Amino acid sequence: MKKFLIVILVTLAAILNPAKVLAADGWAIAAEALGVLAAYRSTLIQMLALGNNVDAQMAVRKQDMEQNGVDKNKRDVELVDSVMTRLVNNGQYELKVNSLPFVWSVNDDEKFNAACYPMNYISINRGLVRNLNGDENQIAAVLAHEMTHGLEQHSAKSYAQAVAQQLGAMLVGLNIDERSTGSNIDWGKFSAMVDYSIAKNINVPAEYEADEGGFYLMTSAGFNPGGGAAAMNRLGYYVRYETRDFLEFDAHDKPSEQTFSDHPDTERREAKMAELMTNYGGGHVKVRKVDRAYQVLIDGLEVFYSMNIGDDTNSAAVNAYYFAGGLSKAFHDYDSVDGWNFRREDNQTVFLNDEFAYRELRELSSLYNLGDKIQTAVTKAYYYESPRIRQRIHEADEARKNYWAKIKEEADTAKAKAATQLRINADIYNDHGQGELALKQIERAIRAQNQDDIAECLAIRGRAKAICGDYDGALADVNAAVDKDANNLYNFLNRADVRHMRGELELALEDINSALAIDDKNPIAYKLQAEIFDESGQTDKAEASYQKLYELTKKNPRAVPLNYLEKIDPKAAEKIRKEREKTNDKKS
Repeated sequence: MKKFLIVILVTLAAILNPAKVLAADGWAIAAEALGVLAAYRSTLIQMLALGNNVDAQMAVRKQDMEQNGVDKNKRDVELVDSVMTRLVNNGQYELKVNSLPFVWSVNDDEKFNAACYPMNYISINRGLVRNLNGDENQIAAVLAHEMTHGLEQHSAKSYAQAVAQQLGAMLVGLNIDERSTGSNIDWGKFSAMVDYSIAKNINVPAEYEADEGGFYLMTSAGFNPGGGAAAMNRLGYYVRYETRDFLEFDAHDKPSEQTFSDHPDTERREAKMAELMTNYGGGHVKVRKVDRAYQVLIDGLEVFYSMNIGDDTNSAAVNAYYFAGGLSKAFHDYDSVDGWNFRREDNQTVFLNDEFAYRELRELSSLYNLGDKIQTAVTKAYYYESPRIRQRIHEADEARKNYWAKIKEEADTAKAKAATQLRINADIYNDHGQGELALKQIERAIRAQNQDDIAECLAIRGRAKAICGDYDGALADVNAAVDKDANNLYNFLNRADVRHMRGELELALEDINSALAIDDKNPIAYKLQAEIFDESGQTDKAEASYQKLYELTKKNPRAVPLNYLEKIDPKAAEKIRKEREKTNDKKS
């Protein structure tokens, strides 16, 4: 009880002066006050290691889908895939050397939420997609926010905080080390503990950091800069008037009423997102709420008055933020009015182009015939604009560019151990059949200056290309790998796998024999050999290879298919069969 009281006092200090706490090595001050600094640091190291573990990433995604179900609505999934793909491929960011590429799934949970796990797995509830009405810009704002948590490794730190807040009690049961996949953790319960842990209040500033980082990430990917403010407006309405789950969020009418929610007040976040949008456009564009309507102003001149349409209680805010977001993007992107390309079409003044971020601005302008008013206001804004405004825009852009360039440089010049792990992770992605992720990871490995085995990198890249269906490119890479280093059996095994996927079974077997000539005790070689023999109908040879695999894996029964295990070790096969029947009975 005494220590619980200390937690509350430290938490209140963090809320009253969050910047001071955040600046002092994250949660270290609070952890030291609680006497759990060692637990915090130890868990953080382990969580960062887990965050760089591909098996853990795949395991938590599988667990999420099993526990929460898969969203059966095809449109939800396609929409999220489209938004995440644009963010991942087009956004301005770099991964830290010990971070994995992002993966994501849409689960069947109806709550209005999403989460980023320490290993850069983003879980999106179908409730988020539905409650944001499938709005791409708002979904992009939320998912870019979650990506920022991953990029800045907030998630690992939050988990470490939660463990420390429990005075190390959970650490005993986690058994996490660099080899762990994290599969022994019930991530659903663990995540819930983190979400509602009092300790996480100390990290409220990280939510604002994620909001800001997400704003620039989604904007750089081509989404409307008003998407973040619109999403916060929608979230604020939801938590006040729609949800019946008081633990789902903890919103307040006044910032002073902020208590122990891990998310700051939605109104404050909305205002901050709107301010980011305004600053992005050099301060020219602002949104002002007037009763239940919203004004969009360019340097104080109203250019759009937005009111709710029908029963849609959020349409006024959404339209205003998107209208203003399009204007801010144009002010940001163009140094003069000429870039706006004002012109006459069908007796109206039109402007800009058909970029996605300008869509709502141009549609609303056309609907209400606002082109002339906008042209007048924009022309005047540039005419009176101080050179310092344009300078600040370019300086801010350069600062963000340099920030990510530094992250990239740190990854490219990381020590040999980190560079090797990049290569290993790419290989593990291949083992999971994730060729596209393997390609992303192996390019990072090849780029690393202290990479110790470029030949094996080429072999791994070749296998990834084959998984993705580029069989010719795959063969070119694995051939280059073998030519570069014929003493590495894994170069032969990767080429064998590529040839296997190409249907060249005899050539694949030749490569396996070359690998076994280097090391006749390599279990992977016998596994691949057995699979090819089985596929070609040579069951006796397949059994012999599986027998060797069984011996080399210290009689691991799960290394051998059940139909062959029944011949090699009938007792082990019977035990597995009973376990499967028991599992199936539980599911049914």
